[in-house]
Amino acid sequence: MNKIQNALEEIKRGCAEIIDEPRIEKLLTNYYENGENYFVKAGFDPTAPDLHLGHYVLIHKLATFQRFGGIVQFIIGDFTASIGDPTGKSETRKILNKEDILKNATTYKEQIFKILDKDKTNIVFNSKWLYELGIDGLISLASNMTVARMLERDDFSKRYKSNTPIAISEFTYPLLQGYDSVYLKSDIELGGTDQKFNLLVGRTLQKVYNVGKEQSVLMMPILDGLDGVQKMSKSLNNYVGLQDEANEMFAKLMSISDDLMWEYYNLLSIKNANEINQMKEDVKNEKLHPKKAKEDFAKEIVDRFHSDGDGEKAREEFNSIFQKKELPSDIKEVEIEDGTWIAKAIVIAKLESSTSAVRRLIKQNALKIDDIALNDENLKLKQGIYNIKLGKKRFVKLKVI
Repeated sequence: MNKIQNALEEIKRGCAEIIDEPRIEKLLTNYYENGENYFVKAGFDPTAPDLHLGHYVLIHKLATFQRFGGIVQFIIGDFTASIGDPTGKSETRKILNKEDILKNATTYKEQIFKILDKDKTNIVFNSKWLYELGIDGLISLASNMTVARMLERDDFSKRYKSNTPIAISEFTYPLLQGYDSVYLKSDIELGGTDQKFNLLVGRTLQKVYNVGKEQSVLMMPILDGLDGVQKMSKSLNNYVGLQDEANEMFAKLMSISDDLMWEYYNLLSIKNANEINQMKEDVKNEKLHPKKAKEDFAKEIVDRFHSDGDGEKAREEFNSIFQKKELPSDIKEVEIEDGTWIAKAIVIAKLESSTSAVRRLIKQNALKIDDIALNDENLKLKQGIYNIKLGKKRFVKLKVI
């Protein structure tokens, strides 16, 4: 695989959808053959002071583009934040005041350079050109979109059918986001899958305003939160903040399910696809314990957002805490053969009478190994010592030999 194809594969990794992939390949070819950079845009409205790993999915992808010739246009939407992105909202958003917006924007600038290359990043505030647009410009901009087209958006459509108010200002949001691409002459725009309508508006407006290009669009999936059910959100308390303390960040990441761990690896890790696939294969073949794989991921993330070595310290602290956790002093110890199925081991230890009962407890997240809920009912135990907690009051120490 040549370097252009290798770059394209890394860029495509984890993507949900790409519109106009041939243009991205052309930009990469032009970079490698002629040394010409291209512009990759992503916008973030500073509606809260801290970013979390859900935001990091996009920022991580921006950093990937920087490795392959991309100059990042990091838009802080200080103007659009005052309107509120209606994407996915069931009601009109509360408008933020200018002071809070600017305060939040300052923290964004501090956080993103833990990930992005400063020399390949242009931080811009969209108030610069959107204030300059003026009333005439805004009316002209709005003339490029019909109400019927706006109501094609799923969230607007649902609110309209349910008689939930839609502010006229919300209709301007996709237009203003699209105009960012006109002003900046972006080559590629990144966003979540829920942003598809807004991202396509940018392509449309670049054509209308004769920019001379139509941006490619790359959409990333919405990251599931720690619960593995709903998208990562601070309001749902299922998030990992980029400014979380190291030990807290590590512990949160250790709480995710084994299945969700691979989604996090794919979307957030700096390991390449081959390395991740090899790890998955090693876990499947029982050469690597999923807990070890999860620890390695948590360590990588902590090191990235703190300092090298903090991840290992957090790992030691985490394991130390869970070794000391409220285990009874007279806990029963049972020796189990290497490779024993977890459900059978619990029956051998006489904590349950049948493997089917153990399966039910695993599905209810009621079986914990070293205080981490087990979600793999097919787990086979390898050599080591496992502190098992079943429900709230049943304990056993399994010594696998």
